[in-house]
Amino acid sequence: MGARAAGLITGFAQPGGNVTGVAWFGLLPKQMELLKEIVPNLRRVAYITGVSRAYSPPKTDEIAEEDRQIATSTLGFTWQVFPAAAASDYDEIFARLAAEQFDAAYIPSTPFHNNNATRICQLALRHRIPAVSETSQWAKEGLLLSYSQDVSWSAARAMDYVDKILRGAKPIDLPVEQATKLLLTINLKTAKELGLTVPPSLLSRADEVIE
Repeated sequence: MGARAAGLITGFAQPGGNVTGVAWFGLLPKQMELLKEIVPNLRRVAYITGVSRAYSPPKTDEIAEEDRQIATSTLGFTWQVFPAAAASDYDEIFARLAAEQFDAAYIPSTPFHNNNATRICQLALRHRIPAVSETSQWAKEGLLLSYSQDVSWSAARAMDYVDKILRGAKPIDLPVEQATKLLLTINLKTAKELGLTVPPSLLSRADEVIE
């Protein structure tokens, strides 16, 4: 989700307020496009939501819904949202996805999901549900695919901003940076266990392949 779209800044070069740093972009349509290269007959996808944070930037829900609509209209599948309010909910959700023959699942990288990443990845594999998320750690944990901007780079740049502000710089004078590096991580071992073939053209574009 872009900070500008969320109403936090007026522009990248001139934020126009007290918010600056590194922009974090929602890449859901592209993530689903990559998943469809591995699961070409994608028809029904589960969007698993986690416990909401106490505060979210303005328009967060609207932007997420717009991203979902873009993905469905472009790629020709349907979403169904499954909320998880407790760790035990994941067992019921994935059992239902398998019983109702969902083709895949999308797991947003939220703090609640991140705290339960190992459990989620194990359930996705057990119930044979191809799943995609954002940061590379998800694919390393066993999810089929992840795609996002470089978290390490973003964190390092954010710390640079903190240092500048502590030294007296004003946020309004610091342009918001945009990531130039996106990371694609594919868990080939998971693909094989799910009986899926990853196209060589996709493997060649991956930054990391886990075998």
